Amino acid sequence: MSGFESVEKSLANHLPTDELTEVRRILYGKQLRDLKIPSYARQIANDNDFELAGYAMEAFPEQTRLPRIVRVGLIQNKIVLPTSAPVLEQVAAIHRRISTIIEAAAACNVNILCLQEAWTMPFAFCTREKHPWTEFAESAENGPTTKLMQVLAKRHNMVILSPILERDEIHGDILANTTVVISNSGKVMGKSRKNHIPRVGDFNESTYYMEGDTGHRVFETQWGKIAINICYGRHHPQNWMMYGINGAEVVFNPSATVGALSEPMWPIEARCAAIANSYFTCAINRVGTETFANEFTSGDGKPAHTDFGHFYGSSYVAAPDGSRTPGLSRTSDGLLVTEMDLNMVRQVKDRWCFRMTQRLPLYAESLQEAIHSDYQPPIIKE
Repeated sequence: MSGFESVEKSLANHLPTDELTEVRRILYGKQLRDLKIPSYARQIANDNDFELAGYAMEAFPEQTRLPRIVRVGLIQNKIVLPTSAPVLEQVAAIHRRISTIIEAAAACNVNILCLQEAWTMPFAFCTREKHPWTEFAESAENGPTTKLMQVLAKRHNMVILSPILERDEIHGDILANTTVVISNSGKVMGKSRKNHIPRVGDFNESTYYMEGDTGHRVFETQWGKIAINICYGRHHPQNWMMYGINGAEVVFNPSATVGALSEPMWPIEARCAAIANSYFTCAINRVGTETFANEFTSGDGKPAHTDFGHFYGSSYVAAPDGSRTPGLSRTSDGLLVTEMDLNMVRQVKDRWCFRMTQRLPLYAESLQEAIHSDYQPPIIKE
């Protein structure tokens, strides 16, 4: 149902207050404090028709460490112009739209902002057509989108994570699914590429780019150590694990995924990763239904079609203690602002000891054996 707005609103509309409080506790963990949204930010959201929500994830006060407070912003959005519009017009329109939402994020004192996967373009990889879609690709280091985000990052004193379709001119003009990390100084810190590429349904991404070669980089920013696990990588627990091993405190999951394929998994995977790896996770998904000029098939015997399906938004943040924010709308553009105390990362490690009991040498030894072609699983029979 592309018109169904959210589980949260449905529950609020149909449950008595006391019962709703208990249901939320069971579904989302401890109750989170609502952030006070500045009137200027609220006005921008109202004037430009996007949802704006804010929550706080608090840690216990400590005697030897001050709180490590950081505000994270997640933006989910529809494309602005039809997929048939000229490429440069589509890019310019989405640049304007996102710049406006970033202004609201700045008014909310966001420190680190992440956009959705391939945010400057339609998610056209379902079509298997190379043109015009490859024309949306640009340099991660000095393309127009990176240059714009550099200006905004410096202006707003904000780290910006900008997932784009990258054109790597140095290495044979190849394409890559890449997130550019821009410091609050305005400088490009580096980039992180998508580690796992889907080959399911209409996700024909390997027609355009292959698995990334940047591994599990962690970026040490002014507001903590962050990493980016792009889209399909959320289905791979080892992927999440390596970012934690490398010291990440917040891992972002910019995505583009549709309801018929993955919606029951969406509320679970990033939250499970936050628990298992003792860090915060931020799941971002685009919104809307994107229609293309030419029909394509999914290789499943069903009729040809011209749209990917409904991108269901529902962006949220999960904490290492298992709590999570409500999700943004399934149908509307939105900005989710979450204030988190990074001291919770160590506190949860101390409480649950997941890292201490992880037994990495055991699994390293087992995996080293399992990757060999002559591997025999240790199955015991009567």
